[in-house]
Amino acid sequence: MPWKVKTMVESRRELVELALREGTNMSELSRRFGVSRKTAYKWLERYREEGVSGLEDQSRRPKSSPHRTSAATEEQVVELRSAHRAWGGRKLRRRLLDQGVEGVPAASTITEILRREGMLWEAVVPHAYQRFDRARADDLWQMDFQGHFGLEGGGRCHPLTVLDDHSRYALVLQACGNEQGATVQEQLKQAFRMYGLPQAMLMDNGSPWGDDRESPWTPLTVWLLRLGVQVLHGRPYHPQTQGKEERFHRTLVAEVLQGRVFRDLPECQVRFDTWRVIYNHERPHEALDLAVPGSRYEVSRRAYPEQLPELEFSPTDITRKVQREGWFSFQGREWRVSKAFRGERVGMRPTVQDGVWEVWFGLQCLGEIDQRADAETRRVVRRPPGESDAALSGGGTDSVRCAHSVRSAPTR
Repeated sequence: MPWKVKTMVESRRELVELALREGTNMSELSRRFGVSRKTAYKWLERYREEGVSGLEDQSRRPKSSPHRTSAATEEQVVELRSAHRAWGGRKLRRRLLDQGVEGVPAASTITEILRREGMLWEAVVPHAYQRFDRARADDLWQMDFQGHFGLEGGGRCHPLTVLDDHSRYALVLQACGNEQGATVQEQLKQAFRMYGLPQAMLMDNGSPWGDDRESPWTPLTVWLLRLGVQVLHGRPYHPQTQGKEERFHRTLVAEVLQGRVFRDLPECQVRFDTWRVIYNHERPHEALDLAVPGSRYEVSRRAYPEQLPELEFSPTDITRKVQREGWFSFQGREWRVSKAFRGERVGMRPTVQDGVWEVWFGLQCLGEIDQRADAETRRVVRRPPGESDAALSGGGTDSVRCAHSVRSAPTR
């Protein structure tokens, strides 16, 4: 978008942090960030020698560090807390250690420093849910909108967030002016070009990625399926299915939004871009044993195709084209799937139940049709969302496969 204002230092910081991950393909990473391999290695070398200050066009690295006294340490604690008002003793201690500060006191001592300075308040502890994690980065991304808020200059900001399930890496934090599918798709294109494609994405059942419980498909989710990204929807009225996104939103409110008024979307984006670097590469994460998300994230090896690939079906599938209103013909009857698939082809696959067929769109099962159904119920019946919460959140590997499926030969 024309008001994207991410600074060069922030872009260079993200590039070198990802480049430091073992096994990173520097050629591909450089291409995604729009720089040459030579330039990428130049910034990587400066970062290793000088840290973040080396990423400035002119280095501002101090020539010497004063001796740290106990009073100076307390001052550092207060300064860091002032910059990150929601961080407690453990996070502050870990960040000071990561910065190479000597003589860092225990977390309990830091808490007492905050108490003496009047910088401590009692936190509300949310109900604890069982947590599941995907085994690898880019196995699953979670996506949602944080609640929108008004702007001083008029209009509203709708923060779009996308989080990697394994590492908690914030891939997208965008100040959007609406929650329309085209807006989300444009932001996902930018993320896919930089980080590659995930295996699957988890989202709720609301607009623009959901329609209703029976037919959740929208043009946005159909586009994701065409890219080979599995689309998973959480259980209705169960926000804990997207627990990592919910927790990220609480952190965003506490550290960025609370008590602040923003003039317009560009001002929001400046703050979002600055904080996203802090969240990914500086802020210790409790769920990661106080490691930072950037230490666990790796860019996907699945590059984003600028042209949508052709859909692949099993050799046993019988394909039909979906018409304008979301209907298709099969064995002399009309069946309704969703208007989001108009113009696309779907594949019918037999099951072990007589008269019951699965309906597939590429690699994703959309539901089933039952030839024994009466005329009023001739539609694709979707498997109820959230049948396997553990699978959705990382405890399984095939949460969207239909029941009673007949095993078919692999697609050539």
